[in-house]
Amino acid sequence: MTTFTTGAGTLTRDALAVLQPGFTGTTAPDWVRRRLAEGLVSVALFGRNVADPEQVTALTAALRTERDDLLVAIDEEAGDVTRLEVRTGSSFPGNHALGAVDDPALTRRVARELGRRLAACGVNLNWAPSADVNANPDNPVIGVRSFGRDPALVARHTAAYVEGLQSHGVAACTKHFPGHGDTSVDSHHALPQIDLDATTLHERELRPFRAAIEAGTRAVMTAHIRVPVLDPDRPATLSPRILTGLLRDELGYDGLIVTDGMEMGAVAGTYGLEHGVVLAIAAGADAICVGGGLADEDTVLRLQDALVTAVRSGELPEERLADAAARVRSLAAWTTGMRHSHSAAGDPAPEIGLTAARRAVTVTRAAGPAPVTAPVYVATFSPAPNIAVGDETPWGVGAELERLLPGTATGHFTGPGAGTEALRAAGGRRVVAVVRDEHRHPWMGAALDALIAAGPDTVVVEMGVPQSTPRGAVHITTHGAARVCGVAAAEAVLAG
Repeated sequence: MTTFTTGAGTLTRDALAVLQPGFTGTTAPDWVRRRLAEGLVSVALFGRNVADPEQVTALTAALRTERDDLLVAIDEEAGDVTRLEVRTGSSFPGNHALGAVDDPALTRRVARELGRRLAACGVNLNWAPSADVNANPDNPVIGVRSFGRDPALVARHTAAYVEGLQSHGVAACTKHFPGHGDTSVDSHHALPQIDLDATTLHERELRPFRAAIEAGTRAVMTAHIRVPVLDPDRPATLSPRILTGLLRDELGYDGLIVTDGMEMGAVAGTYGLEHGVVLAIAAGADAICVGGGLADEDTVLRLQDALVTAVRSGELPEERLADAAARVRSLAAWTTGMRHSHSAAGDPAPEIGLTAARRAVTVTRAAGPAPVTAPVYVATFSPAPNIAVGDETPWGVGAELERLLPGTATGHFTGPGAGTEALRAAGGRRVVAVVRDEHRHPWMGAALDALIAAGPDTVVVEMGVPQSTPRGAVHITTHGAARVCGVAAAEAVLAG
């Protein structure tokens, strides 16, 4: 017979403590307030919860009337993945742009300013940075979210980002352990597998995570990927060998382990949500990220009950759940102490994002093209967005060129025949063609072929991973599609 050292109330509080749920709306729901009073320690904000910084500040303040040591998490990588600026595009370039500049001091300053803004809004846990090494340029979900493909570069910028973000009391959550960069499948939809040897894993994938741990990252997020060299059966999120054996014991990490979104197909579609959550905590995870899709009280109660039932049945050791809950509360205490002892209003650097975006731009000019001085037609070729980026956030150079060159017109095109459609819409005007990861989309390359054949003075702006050979009269790479990258690209169009 199992003997419990704690009562049912403590079990329930511990089960609530390990959840990081989302909710709908821009104000604090009553059910979230109730659960905070009952032991919930964390909530997660998504784009649907954000109107503007003032609203987010009011929302987090209202939540803290129920629990002062509340962890408010957000997925604010900046660059292509932004929640605070989901409707306008980010004021900061993403990792790939910072890696292209390769100035760790700049990365630290960008992360510091991002941390300042998050702290000012009452957010104290950021599910960033991505420490994935972009070993596979065809990766459908990482791409410009990575600092680059060189492990040493990724390691030094990951460390700089962690230090900058945490200087304002915002806990960094370095992801996606043990490395999501060499996948060809999006784990939002299915379970990716990385087939590599132990040497490559340790020298490439793990190097940035070791740097993050040395820099003091307060949290690490797991990846829903299978790495057979480590565990042939279970994905990292559910693997004791990977979370406890590798991350805790071998790498010596003692902070919070957070799962990636548990509704994602790689786990929920394979193991089921409730069972997956129990397996994750048993494997060594401390906090369960849920709420990107399932953002209701019923989900929280289902997961709380699943954890309590698993302890009572002996499937989940009571001590493991208690340890996980204690780690969550410990991080909450750290952020609260930092919030009460630091002012988030210090050393603002509002232009640092645009400065960094400008430094990341690379321009390749063909011989003899005339500079752009008159209104143009901006043809943006849009691939289907991945779930991490979402489809709410605007991107491109059209809006900025319309401001700089009044009379400029814009259009969006996708799929086979996009080039012909864009030429027809341009009506003989000079074209600025905007692409994102041309190398991953044959139809996009065909569209550029058509535009350049019809108009050799076509300007090309690549806002994804620049793998394709530069072409066009002027070829501009931004290494990301943040709003500030679009501004920097538009300036480069006119300068070209």
